[in-house]
Amino acid sequence: MNPWDKLRMFIDRKNADVVAARIVELDEEARKEVAERLPEYLKTLRARHEPWESLDDYAEVLRAAGAGVLPGAAAVTSWLSRRDFTPRRGGLYRDTDRLMTVLATRPAEWRADLARRLALKVRTAEDRNLALTLALLRATGVEVPVHDPLVVGWVSVTGRLPVPREDPLFDVMLPRVFDAQGVGRALQWEEPTGVLMSSLRALAAEDGAKRLTLLRGCVNRFLRGGSLTELRFFVRLHEALDPAPHEIEPYARDYLRLLPTAPGPIAELALRHLRTLNGLDPLDLVEGLESVLFRSERKLVRAGLTWLDQSVRLSPSLASQVAGPLGTAFAADSVELREKAVTLAIKHASGMDDEGRATVRDALDVLPYDLRLRAFAVFGGEEPAEPDPEDEFIPPALPRPDAPQRMADPIDSVEGMLSVITGPSEWMAWERLLAGFVALVYRDREGAAAALKPALDGKYDHFYQDSNRYQVRYGGQPPHWNYVDQWLVGAMRSLTGTASAPDAWKHKLPDVSGLSTPCLLLLHRAAEIQMAVEEDVVPPLLLATPTLTTGHVDASELVTRLEIIEAAGAKPLAADLQQALLRLRRDQDPRTAERAGRLSSPAGRLVARWLAGDPLADPAVEIRWSSSDGKVERWLDDGETDNPHEVRFLPSLHAPATGFPLIDLVFRDPPSSSVGIHLTWWAAMFPSHREVAATHLLPHLLRHQWHRSAVRPSHLLQLSRADGPPGAAVSLILGRMLGDPDLPEAVDLLPAMAGRGDLNAAELGRQAALLAKRDQIKLVRLTAALESAASRGAHREVWTAISAALPVLVPRSGRQPLHGLAAFVALGTTTATWCRARGVIPELEAMAARKGSSGVLREARRLHGLLTAEEG
Repeated sequence: MNPWDKLRMFIDRKNADVVAARIVELDEEARKEVAERLPEYLKTLRARHEPWESLDDYAEVLRAAGAGVLPGAAAVTSWLSRRDFTPRRGGLYRDTDRLMTVLATRPAEWRADLARRLALKVRTAEDRNLALTLALLRATGVEVPVHDPLVVGWVSVTGRLPVPREDPLFDVMLPRVFDAQGVGRALQWEEPTGVLMSSLRALAAEDGAKRLTLLRGCVNRFLRGGSLTELRFFVRLHEALDPAPHEIEPYARDYLRLLPTAPGPIAELALRHLRTLNGLDPLDLVEGLESVLFRSERKLVRAGLTWLDQSVRLSPSLASQVAGPLGTAFAADSVELREKAVTLAIKHASGMDDEGRATVRDALDVLPYDLRLRAFAVFGGEEPAEPDPEDEFIPPALPRPDAPQRMADPIDSVEGMLSVITGPSEWMAWERLLAGFVALVYRDREGAAAALKPALDGKYDHFYQDSNRYQVRYGGQPPHWNYVDQWLVGAMRSLTGTASAPDAWKHKLPDVSGLSTPCLLLLHRAAEIQMAVEEDVVPPLLLATPTLTTGHVDASELVTRLEIIEAAGAKPLAADLQQALLRLRRDQDPRTAERAGRLSSPAGRLVARWLAGDPLADPAVEIRWSSSDGKVERWLDDGETDNPHEVRFLPSLHAPATGFPLIDLVFRDPPSSSVGIHLTWWAAMFPSHREVAATHLLPHLLRHQWHRSAVRPSHLLQLSRADGPPGAAVSLILGRMLGDPDLPEAVDLLPAMAGRGDLNAAELGRQAALLAKRDQIKLVRLTAALESAASRGAHREVWTAISAALPVLVPRSGRQPLHGLAAFVALGTTTATWCRARGVIPELEAMAARKGSSGVLREARRLHGLLTAEEG
């Protein structure tokens, strides 16, 4: 056998180790022969597989062969990078040691060329040849090419080395870490105690020159800019170095350049170190102060004012020079910061010359009247006039509610039905489809079957057998049908004689514990349609098809539909009847009840009694909160939780029995661990009892699908259009969405609900406060949403919400307030002013009486003073 035939035998067996050993033993002639035959073999192998299939089973054996016999470094680089060899499950190749053994027989210059070529082909830290590339660079000692992705790849694996500083590439790569694009993202999760960080800290402690290299690298990286994610590692490294003032001083100008535009944490870092310098040039100091006091971050402005005060106390001659930065701080968006700036201006006024005092005086116009009056007493100028009440901001009127629209006609064409089944259709299209299908089958059963049969031929089988969608398969089919489209296709199969699951309603309906109860009601409606088709008892029409886009069914229309069914000698479907009763409006015309009294069928008499009796009572809703650490479940009072990621709601419904089994089913406690399907339908199933729909949505509010809550703004929009008193459940959903910065639609819904008189503002405030206190929303985001709603005319409702939230949010004595509480209280002051609100909030009064000068205490005193002031 020639060398190729011998080698091919082991390639066919996929024995990479033997192939590598044989390659090393080949002479030059044999290598040439194998190099000529190897590409042809790859074509033959490729022909045995489909175009989209990988050859990863042969990857290691073919890589070993090609690395050992292909003549040029360029050819080997291309061979090792072939897509055919890509591992099916991704990841790096694990054949580095084997290939290094094979490549050791190549000349040193040739291997250096290969190392350079592979290095320049690296594109990401997940490059499959990265380990081989780094091994070649270390072994050959070749000059490492300047290539950013290579640096990113190197830092990604360096953190896994036992002693990173012993890596031969360390001294070359370390300076490039601060310049290469992408390094920051690759290292963003490197902890201060991580392998790489610990190694760099030890290096800085041992080698003063290397320490300065690291410090200079961090500063230069900050100056290049970037997002906080990209800079996080360098911030941690800089702080781990803990530079002394004499090390900071040479870079003072660089730190000053960071103050105006760097991300907040970087600017805070720069400011903190600049404040340690005593001999900063006055012009540089003023430049730094102006940069910091112009920023929007309150923490930075507060630190800047402290820096200003510290500097003037150490050098009183600076008082006039800091007048300009003080004037900048007068325009801060926080009352606390404006007050602090005015206090400092008054404190240092005696050290200012005429020019400095004039600078302060010129900046007073941006201050509110009370602060301007304080400054005027010291700096003089034109005495400020009291504000004219007519100049006060007047919020606009609330939007007028839109009248509900009528539902479109049923869909009774085959093409229209199939477009709904296969498209991303909402609940209204499905209601029209169900109504149209039933009417079409009743009107022309044979014609409907003839039209549907070719449309269904060979299609929609995945509605039965798609295991990815329905998760579990038994005998090729899911155990239950959880979706309306499954039932409808099943009914169409029954109609056309191609049913794959006869009597499905007997064994395909989910049990009560598996799904949320509104979904069970919906599936009962769909299942009984399939049953009616199979047993040929389809009624002329459905009773529950909404007449309005809110989901309501007009009582007069319901009676008319029952009259049609009675005239046809048919019976209405049971679940359809119960859904129709749930959709009746809260206000009924007595004449409709009289007309219903003339119905003679059992269903007609039931509806007549329903319309003549008292309206369906609103269930009492109770919401309990619990938190779990994975082992112990505990109920929460109004305090915070130690484990915000395991907070959940346990809502309950209390309603008297009606005698209708499906109505009683949905008017009971929602299952806490059930699956929620067709959530967009739920509000339209209870259009006169929005609190019931919201209660059923609550168990899904904190669950996430694709990083988003399972309850969406579209569900809240439908709830907002429904009837019935909004209570804790609706308010909880609204509060959760107001606190989500990715759901700006919620801000539009608050004024709309207020305009309809459907907003329980006090309950909204309480529930939103509980969400914030239990770390389910951020208070600063809730404040921003409420501020926007107040400016659109909902200022009275926002004030009511804030006044109800404050008793929950005011911290007990000795406890830290929530981040953003000062701004929340300040918004309360603004809206209370617009509403001319008065009255005492005991918790706020107690907080205002506490000692201290923090921003939240100052805001609490302002609001309490406003609420208890006498009307002028």
